[in-house]
Amino acid sequence: MKFVDECKIYVRAGHGGPGACHFRREKYVPYGGPDGGNGGNGGSVILKASTRKKTLLDFQMKPSWEANDGAPGQGSLKDGKAGEHLYIELPVGTEILNAKTKELVADLAEDNSEFILAAGGKGGKGNTFYKTATNRAPRKFQPGLPGEEGEYVLSLKLVADVGIIGFPNAGKSTFISRVSAARPKVADYPFTTLTPNLGVISHNNYQFVAADIPGLIEGAHEGKGLGTTFLKHVERTQTLAHLIDPLRIDDNGELVPIQKTFEQINNELKKYSEELAKKSQIVAITKIDSIADRDQLRLSIDYFKNKGIPCYQISSSSGEGLNEFLTALSLEVKKNKKLSEPISLELSSNF
Repeated sequence: MKFVDECKIYVRAGHGGPGACHFRREKYVPYGGPDGGNGGNGGSVILKASTRKKTLLDFQMKPSWEANDGAPGQGSLKDGKAGEHLYIELPVGTEILNAKTKELVADLAEDNSEFILAAGGKGGKGNTFYKTATNRAPRKFQPGLPGEEGEYVLSLKLVADVGIIGFPNAGKSTFISRVSAARPKVADYPFTTLTPNLGVISHNNYQFVAADIPGLIEGAHEGKGLGTTFLKHVERTQTLAHLIDPLRIDDNGELVPIQKTFEQINNELKKYSEELAKKSQIVAITKIDSIADRDQLRLSIDYFKNKGIPCYQISSSSGEGLNEFLTALSLEVKKNKKLSEPISLELSSNF
């Protein structure tokens, strides 16, 4: 399924049905008086967050959504049928913005949360409504009111407990495919992951959701690489897990110190949002099965220890260090989790 996290839609609620101008006509009742019913209310456009939805692809394919109009009133005091509401399911974590002003209209951050995006028009009154002691045969009636309409931007921000971040080719996708049922594309070249991947990690009878964010590069806060397109997906997380490749080479062919890699990523987070840089952080030095002399990592480990940031050495390929890292990560999630609601997803895990 193609992942789409932003699109524009047009919505229109149903118009209210017109009231009826009608008079009672029966045999032997020549002056039966008015009996026009009211028009039905138009249906509203209602947004609903659902864990069943994972992408905004449907709205890219079908950008226009309209609810049903209310039916006209009829004689014999029959009111028109109300138009059916149009319920639109969106992924949990979708923000709705006014397309013109960019003002935030709604934030569907919780499953089953609802928001009336466009209210249906009220049905018009029939001529019976206007009958008075001095006007026994009114011919006045109301047309229905128009339903609300507008253009909006849907912007999806993934809802996860942990954001897995790092430079391209740091082993993020390999990690999440090893510890969860998520199966992202894994290859030995940068930007293998082009869309975020969600995985449910089960460890020590505790479940939490992790988001594998596509690789960041310097200048990501300005949109370079995959940039701001995906930085927004870590805004809702409570914990950031840095996966750092100790064998990362820069553009000049030189080995990049682990500390520098960490600082570069944090600098991009801070430039994008001060709040991101303040989130709880934990570090995993990846691909340690490729390092012959691990004593060279001591300086980096001491660096994180002095900063009070938990640091672990792992290999997603061999499984080395994963149990210890997942234990620490799950404890970090528990500590930082604002809501203690259980995750309702049931996915298998290797740990």
